[in-house]
Amino acid sequence: MGKVAFLPFSLGSGLLAGLIAKRVFALVWGMVDDQEPPKPEHRNVHLGKLMAAVAIEGLVFALTRGLVDHGSRRAFERLTGSWPGDAEPEAE
Repeated sequence: MGKVAFLPFSLGSGLLAGLIAKRVFALVWGMVDDQEPPKPEHRNVHLGKLMAAVAIEGLVFALTRGLVDHGSRRAFERLTGSWPGDAEPEAE
């Protein structure tokens, strides 16, 4: 039941994480280059610059998503007293 009740939190936190990550990436890329970040669909792009942009974007999005997801789970636990997920990683 806790996982079903957590679904709206999860969807909301996912949208929030995307918005935050987009802004953080723009700030970080602004420190790297004064032009907009290259995209794979751009024809005339320096591959090193494209690799840097894609790597930074991936790092920022994954980090932001993980932190926001964990924060939303903590908030859900404070509200309901139930943790929506596993307490610890499974042992190998």
